Amino acid sequence: MKLKIKTTFLSLIFVMLCNTVVFSQYVPTSENLQARGEFQDDKFGIFLHWGIYSMTAQGEWYMNNKNIRYDEYAKLASGFYPSLFDASEWVAAIKASGAKYITITSRHHDGFSMFDTEFSDFNIVDATPFRRDVLKELSEECAKQDVKLHFYYSHLDWLRFDYPLGKTGHGTGRPKGYENWSAYYQFMNNQLTELLTNYGPIRAIWFDGVWDQPSDFDWQLEEQYSLIHGLQSACLIGNNHHRTPVAGEDFQMFERDLPGENNAGYSAGQEVSTLPLETCETMNRTWGYNIEDLDYKTTKTLIHLLVRAAGKNANLLLNVAPQPNGQLPTLAVERLKEMGDWLSVYGETIYGTRGGDIEPHSWGVSTQKGNRLFVHVLDLKDDNLLLPLKIKVVKAIRFSDGAKIPFIQKKDGVLLNFSEIPTEVDCVVELLLKEDEK
Repeated sequence: MKLKIKTTFLSLIFVMLCNTVVFSQYVPTSENLQARGEFQDDKFGIFLHWGIYSMTAQGEWYMNNKNIRYDEYAKLASGFYPSLFDASEWVAAIKASGAKYITITSRHHDGFSMFDTEFSDFNIVDATPFRRDVLKELSEECAKQDVKLHFYYSHLDWLRFDYPLGKTGHGTGRPKGYENWSAYYQFMNNQLTELLTNYGPIRAIWFDGVWDQPSDFDWQLEEQYSLIHGLQSACLIGNNHHRTPVAGEDFQMFERDLPGENNAGYSAGQEVSTLPLETCETMNRTWGYNIEDLDYKTTKTLIHLLVRAAGKNANLLLNVAPQPNGQLPTLAVERLKEMGDWLSVYGETIYGTRGGDIEPHSWGVSTQKGNRLFVHVLDLKDDNLLLPLKIKVVKAIRFSDGAKIPFIQKKDGVLLNFSEIPTEVDCVVELLLKEDEK
């Protein structure tokens, strides 16, 4: 695979920005801080893993997992023709779910760019018969339908010769002796400049792949982050490096885990920062399209994921894997609609909230707006619930219909009395707190 190397205006922008950057403590702009707040308010986004790997129908790690030679893998591009792709249908289905933003893979670990780039001929416009810039179409449709757009971008590459070989990609047959970090780093920054120049306002760059190299590897993130903030100061940066955030990052993500948990094994030693938080999770079992994976989580499970994330003061980024023909899977669209139906009723208890005064428990979580505390009862084994809340409660009502919920204010908290054990997907009780005690 040849490397396309061009000196263009975008390269000059990169050099000028880097030459004028004074590396110091990162201070986000007012526009960036505003974007952080809006991001936290949104609470729900959809992740889209889509690339030529979808043609294999075996997930986005197919090239690495099956040790496919780089030159054979590249042939997939010549057959990639997602004839049923319709950006307006995608965005409409995602908006109907109640999600407020989309994060899509602009370039995954296989090195294939899903956008029109001058810096590699291995892209959807130059290497496929489709010859359409799907990210451009998606960005235009997101603007029309008022859905924010984020770009996933991989730091590693299993196909390019200049990427220094890391922990993965050992079986792809890349010839040795061509590793050149300086050239690869320039390539990444050139592409990032394109993404932040040609596609309108992008609210976030979602990095992945730092874990491929040893912990002491110098990714030159500070310089790269400065480039991004220089191009779009409001653009948020997050990095799925499974570490505590570093200077220049604007939000913190947790892969398949809620903040403070490590059930998936990716978050060991990762402290929960004061930055906006996000949990990414699959709708079924895999990120990229897998024809065998119909193990979709139930709508109830997905709603509980969203609610528990909100209770931990985090967003949920829920993955959908588009098919090679350009359509979203039918089961995924059904789940999206059902989540949207639920949010049309209970969205007020999720959007714009922050984690509530009551810490998450096995029975559920709380979210909060001012003196309105929303208690999300997800799995209660009794018809009474003692909330460890010292603030005086003025009233308690069931959010869905406004019915009063009897309660007793005690020294050790507030005791809610239900007429029977709640069986709803999420029994939301709204507590009005005494304002002068907040």
